[in-house]
Amino acid sequence: MSSVVQGFTKSLAMTVLSEIGDKTFFAAAILAMRYPRRLVLSGCLSALIVMTILSALVGWAAPNLISRKWAHHITTLLFFGFGLWSLKDAIFEEGESEELAEVEAKLDADYKANGGSTKDSSKVNDDLKKHKRPLFTQFFSPIFLKAFSINFFGEWGDKSQLATIGLAAEENPFGVVLGGIVGQAFCTAAAVVGGKSLASQISEKMIALSGGILFIVFGIQSFLTPIE
Repeated sequence: MSSVVQGFTKSLAMTVLSEIGDKTFFAAAILAMRYPRRLVLSGCLSALIVMTILSALVGWAAPNLISRKWAHHITTLLFFGFGLWSLKDAIFEEGESEELAEVEAKLDADYKANGGSTKDSSKVNDDLKKHKRPLFTQFFSPIFLKAFSINFFGEWGDKSQLATIGLAAEENPFGVVLGGIVGQAFCTAAAVVGGKSLASQISEKMIALSGGILFIVFGIQSFLTPIE
Protein backbone atom coordinates (compact mmCIF):
# COMPACT_ATOMS: atom_id res chain seq x y z
CA MET A 1 0.00 0.00 0.00
CA SER A 2 1.30 3.44 -0.87
CA SER A 3 2.13 6.21 1.57
CA VAL A 4 -0.38 8.61 3.08
CA VAL A 5 1.34 11.53 1.32
CA GLN A 6 1.00 9.91 -2.12
CA GLY A 7 -2.66 9.09 -1.52
CA PHE A 8 -3.28 12.62 -0.23
CA THR A 9 -1.57 14.29 -3.20
CA LYS A 10 -3.36 12.22 -5.83
CA SER A 11 -6.74 12.60 -4.14
CA LEU A 12 -6.31 16.37 -3.72
CA ALA A 13 -5.36 16.91 -7.37
CA MET A 14 -8.11 14.62 -8.64
CA THR A 15 -10.77 16.21 -6.42
CA VAL A 16 -9.93 19.81 -7.34
CA LEU A 17 -9.89 19.11 -11.08
CA SER A 18 -13.06 17.00 -10.89
CA GLU A 19 -15.12 19.33 -8.69
CA ILE A 20 -14.30 22.76 -10.12
CA GLY A 21 -16.85 23.31 -12.85
CA ASP A 22 -18.90 20.30 -11.71
CA LYS A 23 -22.68 20.49 -11.17
CA THR A 24 -22.27 20.49 -7.38
CA PHE A 25 -19.82 23.41 -7.66
CA PHE A 26 -22.33 25.47 -9.64
CA ALA A 27 -25.15 24.46 -7.30
CA ALA A 28 -23.19 25.70 -4.26
CA ALA A 29 -22.43 29.00 -6.02
CA ILE A 30 -26.07 29.63 -6.93
CA LEU A 31 -27.44 28.56 -3.53
CA ALA A 32 -24.99 30.93 -1.80
CA MET A 33 -26.55 33.84 -3.69
CA ARG A 34 -30.00 33.07 -2.26
CA TYR A 35 -29.39 31.76 1.26
CA PRO A 36 -26.98 32.39 4.16
CA ARG A 37 -23.52 31.36 3.05
CA ARG A 38 -22.68 29.63 6.32
CA LEU A 39 -25.59 27.22 5.98
CA VAL A 40 -24.95 26.58 2.29
CA LEU A 41 -21.24 25.95 2.89
CA SER A 42 -21.86 23.62 5.83
CA GLY A 43 -24.60 21.70 4.01
CA CYS A 44 -22.66 21.26 0.76
CA LEU A 45 -19.37 20.43 2.48
CA SER A 46 -20.98 17.95 4.89
CA ALA A 47 -22.51 16.05 1.97
CA LEU A 48 -19.25 15.94 0.06
CA ILE A 49 -17.27 14.80 3.12
CA VAL A 50 -19.75 12.00 3.80
CA MET A 51 -19.61 10.93 0.15
CA THR A 52 -15.79 11.00 0.16
CA ILE A 53 -15.61 8.81 3.26
CA LEU A 54 -18.19 6.34 1.92
CA SER A 55 -16.40 6.13 -1.43
CA ALA A 56 -13.02 5.56 0.22
CA LEU A 57 -14.50 2.81 2.41
CA VAL A 58 -15.86 1.04 -0.67
CA GLY A 59 -12.48 1.34 -2.38
CA TRP A 60 -10.66 0.09 0.71
CA ALA A 61 -12.99 -2.91 0.98
CA ALA A 62 -12.83 -3.79 -2.73
CA PRO A 63 -9.52 -5.74 -2.58
CA ASN A 64 -10.98 -7.76 0.30
CA LEU A 65 -14.10 -8.65 -1.69
CA ILE A 66 -12.36 -9.50 -4.97
CA SER A 67 -8.76 -10.42 -5.69
CA ARG A 68 -6.20 -7.60 -5.55
CA LYS A 69 -5.24 -8.38 -9.14
CA TRP A 70 -8.78 -7.76 -10.43
CA ALA A 71 -9.19 -4.67 -8.23
CA HIS A 72 -5.95 -3.30 -9.70
CA HIS A 73 -7.04 -3.97 -13.31
CA ILE A 74 -10.50 -2.46 -12.76
CA THR A 75 -8.98 0.65 -11.19
CA THR A 76 -6.56 1.05 -14.10
CA LEU A 77 -9.43 0.78 -16.61
CA LEU A 78 -11.46 3.32 -14.60
CA PHE A 79 -8.63 5.87 -14.73
CA PHE A 80 -8.16 5.42 -18.50
CA GLY A 81 -11.92 5.50 -19.05
CA PHE A 82 -12.43 8.69 -17.04
CA GLY A 83 -9.42 10.25 -18.76
CA LEU A 84 -10.83 9.59 -22.23
CA TRP A 85 -14.29 10.70 -21.08
CA SER A 86 -12.95 14.03 -19.82
CA LEU A 87 -10.85 14.58 -22.95
CA LYS A 88 -13.92 13.89 -25.11
CA ASP A 89 -15.89 16.49 -23.14
CA ALA A 90 -13.08 19.01 -23.54
CA ILE A 91 -12.75 18.49 -27.30
CA PHE A 92 -16.34 18.00 -28.46
CA GLU A 93 -18.41 20.09 -26.04
CA GLU A 94 -19.50 23.28 -27.78
CA GLY A 95 -20.64 25.55 -24.97
CA GLU A 96 -18.60 26.87 -22.06
CA SER A 97 -21.50 27.49 -19.67
CA GLU A 98 -24.02 24.79 -20.51
CA GLU A 99 -23.69 23.02 -17.17
CA LEU A 100 -23.97 26.28 -15.22
CA ALA A 101 -27.11 27.22 -17.18
CA GLU A 102 -28.60 23.76 -16.65
CA VAL A 103 -28.03 23.83 -12.88
CA GLU A 104 -29.31 27.40 -12.59
CA ALA A 105 -32.50 26.58 -14.53
CA LYS A 106 -33.16 23.55 -12.34
CA LEU A 107 -32.62 25.48 -9.10
CA ASP A 108 -34.72 28.40 -10.38
CA ALA A 109 -37.64 26.07 -11.04
CA ASP A 110 -37.30 24.54 -7.59
CA TYR A 111 -36.90 27.98 -6.00
CA LYS A 112 -40.13 29.28 -7.55
CA ALA A 113 -42.03 26.08 -6.80
CA ASN A 114 -41.17 26.45 -3.11
CA GLY A 115 -42.32 30.05 -2.75
CA GLY A 116 -39.12 31.86 -3.60
CA SER A 117 -41.12 35.02 -4.33
CA THR A 118 -41.89 35.41 -0.62
CA LYS A 119 -38.30 35.13 0.49
CA ASP A 120 -37.39 38.79 0.23
CA SER A 121 -40.38 39.96 2.23
CA SER A 122 -39.52 37.65 5.12
CA LYS A 123 -35.74 38.07 5.00
CA VAL A 124 -35.65 40.68 7.77
CA ASN A 125 -37.66 38.49 10.12
CA ASP A 126 -35.49 35.49 9.33
CA ASP A 127 -32.32 37.48 10.05
CA LEU A 128 -33.70 38.53 13.43
CA LYS A 129 -34.82 35.03 14.32
CA LYS A 130 -31.69 33.17 13.31
CA HIS A 131 -29.62 34.80 16.05
CA LYS A 132 -32.08 33.52 18.65
CA ARG A 133 -32.08 29.97 17.35
CA PRO A 134 -29.62 27.43 18.80
CA LEU A 135 -26.58 26.74 16.62
CA PHE A 136 -27.48 23.05 16.29
CA THR A 137 -30.98 23.94 15.06
CA GLN A 138 -29.59 26.38 12.49
CA PHE A 139 -27.38 23.71 10.93
CA PHE A 140 -30.32 21.35 10.50
CA SER A 141 -32.60 23.95 8.99
CA PRO A 142 -34.35 23.37 5.63
CA ILE A 143 -31.58 25.37 3.91
CA PHE A 144 -28.84 23.12 5.33
CA LEU A 145 -30.79 19.99 4.39
CA LYS A 146 -31.44 21.31 0.88
CA ALA A 147 -27.77 22.08 0.29
CA PHE A 148 -26.81 18.68 1.73
CA SER A 149 -29.27 16.68 -0.38
CA ILE A 150 -28.50 18.50 -3.64
CA ASN A 151 -24.77 17.83 -3.28
CA PHE A 152 -25.04 14.31 -1.87
CA PHE A 153 -27.32 13.00 -4.60
CA GLY A 154 -25.54 15.11 -7.20
CA GLU A 155 -22.31 13.25 -6.40
CA TRP A 156 -23.92 9.80 -6.29
CA GLY A 157 -22.57 7.79 -9.22
CA ASP A 158 -20.60 10.80 -10.43
CA LYS A 159 -17.21 10.45 -12.07
CA SER A 160 -15.41 11.88 -9.04
CA GLN A 161 -17.10 9.40 -6.68
CA LEU A 162 -16.11 6.40 -8.82
CA ALA A 163 -12.59 7.80 -9.18
CA THR A 164 -12.32 8.13 -5.39
CA ILE A 165 -13.35 4.48 -5.02
CA GLY A 166 -10.68 3.45 -7.51
CA LEU A 167 -8.06 5.64 -5.90
CA ALA A 168 -8.77 4.24 -2.43
CA ALA A 169 -8.37 0.72 -3.80
CA GLU A 170 -4.87 1.59 -5.01
CA GLU A 171 -3.60 4.16 -2.52
CA ASN A 172 -3.63 4.68 1.25
CA PRO A 173 -7.33 5.18 2.14
CA PHE A 174 -6.58 7.65 4.92
CA GLY A 175 -4.55 9.81 2.53
CA VAL A 176 -7.31 9.59 -0.08
CA VAL A 177 -9.96 10.70 2.44
CA LEU A 178 -7.80 13.55 3.75
CA GLY A 179 -6.92 14.78 0.27
CA GLY A 180 -10.53 14.50 -0.85
CA ILE A 181 -11.83 16.49 2.12
CA VAL A 182 -9.23 19.25 1.66
CA GLY A 183 -10.02 19.42 -2.06
CA GLN A 184 -13.77 19.48 -1.45
CA ALA A 185 -13.38 22.20 1.19
CA PHE A 186 -11.32 24.35 -1.19
CA CYS A 187 -13.73 23.97 -4.12
CA THR A 188 -16.89 24.43 -2.07
CA ALA A 189 -15.54 27.48 -0.23
CA ALA A 190 -14.49 29.02 -3.56
CA ALA A 191 -17.96 28.41 -4.99
CA VAL A 192 -19.77 29.86 -1.96
CA VAL A 193 -17.54 32.91 -1.63
CA GLY A 194 -17.11 33.58 -5.36
CA GLY A 195 -20.71 32.89 -6.26
CA LYS A 196 -22.01 32.94 -9.81
CA SER A 197 -19.48 35.57 -10.92
CA LEU A 198 -16.63 33.12 -10.25
CA ALA A 199 -18.52 30.13 -11.65
CA SER A 200 -19.22 31.92 -14.92
CA GLN A 201 -15.50 32.68 -15.40
CA ILE A 202 -14.44 29.04 -15.22
CA SER A 203 -13.49 27.40 -18.50
CA GLU A 204 -15.16 24.00 -18.45
CA LYS A 205 -13.08 22.92 -21.44
CA MET A 206 -9.76 23.64 -19.71
CA ILE A 207 -10.89 21.92 -16.50
CA ALA A 208 -12.04 18.86 -18.47
CA LEU A 209 -8.76 18.81 -20.42
CA SER A 210 -6.64 19.07 -17.27
CA GLY A 211 -8.72 16.41 -15.50
CA GLY A 212 -8.49 14.09 -18.51
CA ILE A 213 -4.71 14.37 -18.63
CA LEU A 214 -4.49 13.73 -14.88
CA PHE A 215 -6.66 10.60 -15.11
CA ILE A 216 -4.57 9.29 -18.02
CA VAL A 217 -1.39 9.85 -15.95
CA PHE A 218 -2.97 7.96 -13.03
CA GLY A 219 -3.93 5.16 -15.42
CA ILE A 220 -0.41 4.86 -16.83
CA GLN A 221 1.08 4.85 -13.34
CA SER A 222 -1.40 2.21 -12.20
CA PHE A 223 -0.67 0.10 -15.30
CA LEU A 224 3.08 0.24 -14.66
CA THR A 225 2.78 -0.48 -10.92
CA PRO A 226 3.46 -4.15 -10.11
CA ILE A 227 0.68 -5.95 -8.25
CA GLU A 228 1.71 -6.88 -4.71
